[in-house]
Amino acid sequence: MGDLHWSNAEKQAARKAFDAAFERECRAIRAKVVQMLGAKDDVKQIWRLHDYLSEERRQVDRKYDYRYSKLDMVFGVLLREGWLKEAELSGLGQDKLQSIKVYASL
Repeated sequence: MGDLHWSNAEKQAARKAFDAAFERECRAIRAKVVQMLGAKDDVKQIWRLHDYLSEERRQVDRKYDYRYSKLDMVFGVLLREGWLKEAELSGLGQDKLQSIKVYASL
C-alpha cells in the first residue's frame, strides 16, 4: 500500500489480469440479463432490466480503475469478490502481491 513501482513486465501482467476479470464480470452481467429477459412477456421487465444495468454500470465503473496507484486495491477487491484468481497475478512482484492480499482480506 502506498507508492508501488510497476515494471513494464508487471504492467503487462496487470493489464492481462485486469482485462480477464473485467470480461468475466461482464459475462456474468450478460448472463443475468439473458435470464431476466427469459420468456416473460412482461413490459415492466424492460425497466427492471434498465435499473439493473444502470446499477451494474455504476458499480463496474467504480470498481475497475486502471490507475497504477489504485491497482493493488482494485485487484484486492476483485480477488475478494471472485472475479480474479490469484494465479492470474503471476508476474507481479512480492510487494504488489502482499498489498493486494491485504486489500483482499478487508
